[in-house]
Amino acid sequence: MSRTELGPVGIYHRVVVYLLFAILLLPLIGTFIYSISSSWSATILPSGFSIKWYAQLWSDPRFLSAFGQSLLVCVGALILSVVLILPLLFVVHYHFPKLDALMNILILLPFAVPPVVSSVGLLQLYGSGPFAMVGTPWILIGCYFTVALPFMYRAITNNLQAINLRDLMDAAQLLGASTFQAAILVVLPNLRKGLMVALLLSFSFLFGEFVFANILVGTRYETLQVYLNNMRNSSGHFTSALVISYFFFVLVLTWAANILNKDKSE
Repeated sequence: MSRTELGPVGIYHRVVVYLLFAILLLPLIGTFIYSISSSWSATILPSGFSIKWYAQLWSDPRFLSAFGQSLLVCVGALILSVVLILPLLFVVHYHFPKLDALMNILILLPFAVPPVVSSVGLLQLYGSGPFAMVGTPWILIGCYFTVALPFMYRAITNNLQAINLRDLMDAAQLLGASTFQAAILVVLPNLRKGLMVALLLSFSFLFGEFVFANILVGTRYETLQVYLNNMRNSSGHFTSALVISYFFFVLVLTWAANILNKDKSE
């Protein structure tokens, strides 16, 4: 549709959307400009530009270690979520659909308890004894698994309801497939989009999680957000470069996932 076909109302709506989008981008643009400025204090514009803060950031072994450790715990938690949630959702929706209402309540319990309260309880439970895991990545993977549950459950449940699971399974079984074959070869490919959305939402949230990481592991297993908190007293240019690098990584990851998803759908 051309601009003339949109009419004045359509043009007005588009301008409002673009204006809101620009307002949302302003803080990010300001942070990026500050991250590449050599000095910016008493003037409207920076006195010079430099990428030395990015070079300093990406050559810092402590940052690279924190970045890798954040990836490790997030990916580990998401793999655990997929392995446990997918079979559970299939069983509930195919064999026990009446349990869906109860599952909707139970799955929101991680959000009912504040992270600080949960962390204190976990410190008491896993701080000593045979299951002492405080200060290790294992306790973060377990915590992140529970945090990711609502995102994974809702996205995959909506996808299961959209594909009409029971009819799809019955059709596959009529063609000679077993329940396992139908679930793997027919249902799972149809859940790709819902699973992709769930993984992206969960990863974006977990990669920026701070409370559990700071209380349960701290500097003993420093994640990216803990590193950012510990570096808050350093140069503002350096922390701005860190924030922009974080946003750029999430943006590239989302773009790659969307491209991959589009290519497979075609």
